[in-house]
Amino acid sequence: MKKYVCDICGWVYDPEAGDPANGIEPGTPFEKIAEDFVCPECGAGKSSFSAQ
Repeated sequence: MKKYVCDICGWVYDPEAGDPANGIEPGTPFEKIAEDFVCPECGAGKSSFSAQ
């Protein structure tokens, strides 16, 4: 699975790890995350992420 990087602060969303601290289970593809998702580091919206 591709990882997604916040264009603002560089935080990386790894679908294999998910983001359990923010309610996203491991194995959740980026495309399946809610549209109102924000970066846990800087608060940028989902549209501010780029696939790596």
